[in-house]
Amino acid sequence: MLTSLFLFLITGATISLLLWTGFELFRTQEDPLGDRLEELQSHALVSTSRVPRRKSGGTFFDRLLYFVSLVPAGEDWLRGSEKLLRRAGIRRKNALAIYVLITVLLILVLTGGMAAVQRNNPASSWIGAMAAMLIIGFMLPRMVLQRMVKRYRRKLQVALPDTVDLLGIVLGTGLALDQAMNRVSDEMQFIYPELANEFATVVMQVRAGQERAKAFDQLVRRTGIEDIKSLAAMIVQSEKFGTSLSQALNVYAEALRTRRRLRAEAAVGKAGVKMLFPIVLFILPVLFVVTLVPAIINTLHDLKVLGGGR
Repeated sequence: MLTSLFLFLITGATISLLLWTGFELFRTQEDPLGDRLEELQSHALVSTSRVPRRKSGGTFFDRLLYFVSLVPAGEDWLRGSEKLLRRAGIRRKNALAIYVLITVLLILVLTGGMAAVQRNNPASSWIGAMAAMLIIGFMLPRMVLQRMVKRYRRKLQVALPDTVDLLGIVLGTGLALDQAMNRVSDEMQFIYPELANEFATVVMQVRAGQERAKAFDQLVRRTGIEDIKSLAAMIVQSEKFGTSLSQALNVYAEALRTRRRLRAEAAVGKAGVKMLFPIVLFILPVLFVVTLVPAIINTLHDLKVLGGGR
């Protein structure tokens, strides 16, 4: 009785912590300007040639990251998770620590629940079940994060043609590049907020004193999209050689729309192949049952009647 009550309290407390950390990770930022300027400052202070060392003191989140970095391959896992978080559009100050906390709590919940279920089973079964729960608890947050990265990149790719077209139009009115990007960011904030925020981040970095080429390079690193990489290279080269950026953006926007149409046509072409397996496994068996079973029943009934008549 006491063991069940203890497990119930531990599970409830862990689930409450999971809900709280999820809320802290995904809630709306109260001070986006301060967070982005702090991110810019951290990029400027930390050299890209070396990995920054984790702090053993400070807040709870700093100590958590420090202890995780001491685990073998822990620092590589932290850097990979931080990269995925940035590419998913989650760039809060403590986003990495909250993600690590969610992973640890999920592992504790799964292993604790499985330990309670397997407490009367043999040791071999208990060890296998605990190992499976460890793997699931470790991989499930990463899979969810990768899905979020794909969704964020898809939103950026959908927004890119219209945003680039609008940027070329605004540049044609005589505005400078920073002013044009800021204006486009304001106009697209309610339609494509993801790409609008990325443009606003680039503008703030340039205004804070960073080189435009480096700001666009960080944009490419954050998003990991080839179309944005081509756009950044075109803007930097146009500024370097003094060519007409407005005309180049209009041509590039048309090329992006063509690529978007080709991707849609490719997705339509793959739909038939993807639907083949659900049709064979789920729809055709039901169709056979609906069409053949009544005929088989009637046939058996007729044979039974004929046999009885004899």
